[in-house]
Amino acid sequence: MKLEKIDITATVEETEKLIDKDKGISPALKASLKILLIVVKLLVERLGLNSSNSSIPPSQDPNRKKKDKGKRDKKPGGQKGHKAHIIQKVENPDIIEDIQIDFSKLPKGKYTDAGFESRQVIEIEISRVVTEYRAQMVQDKAGCFYVAEFPKGISRPVQYGMSVKAHAIYLSQYQLIPYSRVEEHFDDWLNIPISKGSIYNFNLEAFRKLELFEKILQLQLTESEFLHVDETGINIGGKGHWLHCISNLFWTYYYPHKKRGGEAMDEMGILPKFKGLLCHDHWKPYYKYDCTHCLCNAHHLRELQRASEMDKQEWAVKMKQLLLEASQAVIKAGGKLKPKEVENFRMRYRKILEVAEIECPPPDERQRKKAQRGRIKRSKSRNLFERLRNFEDDVLRFMEFEIVTFTNNQGERDIRMMKVQQKISGCFRSMRGAEIHSRIKSYLSTCLKNGVGSREALEQLYRGKLPAFIIRAQKNLIELN
Repeated sequence: MKLEKIDITATVEETEKLIDKDKGISPALKASLKILLIVVKLLVERLGLNSSNSSIPPSQDPNRKKKDKGKRDKKPGGQKGHKAHIIQKVENPDIIEDIQIDFSKLPKGKYTDAGFESRQVIEIEISRVVTEYRAQMVQDKAGCFYVAEFPKGISRPVQYGMSVKAHAIYLSQYQLIPYSRVEEHFDDWLNIPISKGSIYNFNLEAFRKLELFEKILQLQLTESEFLHVDETGINIGGKGHWLHCISNLFWTYYYPHKKRGGEAMDEMGILPKFKGLLCHDHWKPYYKYDCTHCLCNAHHLRELQRASEMDKQEWAVKMKQLLLEASQAVIKAGGKLKPKEVENFRMRYRKILEVAEIECPPPDERQRKKAQRGRIKRSKSRNLFERLRNFEDDVLRFMEFEIVTFTNNQGERDIRMMKVQQKISGCFRSMRGAEIHSRIKSYLSTCLKNGVGSREALEQLYRGKLPAFIIRAQKNLIELN
């Protein structure tokens, strides 16, 4: 790596050679200098990492190089032939204001009515609506009172209605607004006093109502052909935990757990029974499940970029070009390649790895220390090479199955909003709070993927119903079993 025209990597390597040649340096000083050089190497490597060659998110990489889109012939804004989107008038306005002509401003003469010209102003009115139920009371001769029955669900002198609960859940669980700000919104805009405890109780009520949905969701994902899986760190009560996500184009399942590996995945109950195609980032615990694995090539592209930039691996440049070429070929072919084309890419893939074996050799076994067990530590480039070699089928599976994607971006997109939640609202105070948020978020995410808006989804839930697509999925699962 170069810093201000100084090749730090080459300088460090040259220094190491000089230290080894100098026999006048004591063993203690030589060891100390080598430790310092190792620290320099680690710091230099970290300095060279960015969102294009590592897992650093773009949000934490403010100096990243933006892609050059090239010069454009088109001017900014709408192009010729573009259909403009104009606000349409409402057919039945709520308020009509008639404006009379001031005849004193017109020339003298006789005028007849010729209709009117209309203009509309669209406003919003956010207000509280209170419905009071008055049950008739009667009294007989004996002095006994009889009261008419209130509608089902009206059980208290004063209570919050369905729309209040749905709106509070929407703000806290979908828009990720902290409870205190939701409380402020209801007080300022709606003149409804609502406490943080009430908001929590609304969310807990929705959580319990969604128990059937979660069972349907688990079964639906288990029977799916193709799944994306990912996990990310979350903060619960000031301690590190993990949020697991299993999803596809139509269903999303979030699950918080204190562990990252197989224990959490087993508790979710999906992967142990899943037999389809599973896309992930090569997190080793996924490989214990008996299904067909597909690796995320977005990770490979970043690691190949790092290998070429940091370790000067020429094979990494060629491999990155090959993977991108294969991805474009799959897109042009409509989802998958013909067997001859697949074999052609595989042959080129293996030839690049043959070069990589020479350019990035394994560590010398003679470096093994006495009583040292396991394999000798490899460089990051060597680890990448061995993964691409040992898991060739999983890397290239996107060429042969139309349903398999080139990357695990679907899983990463589904889990991204949970990271946003941590930034906006901070940590979860308890595991129960994380479970409530995960189940409600699973429901809302799934509904949106199937064309059901968050408002409709929550209102149906409080009417004791689930959207039609979930009921259909339940019936199909019953028929299959």
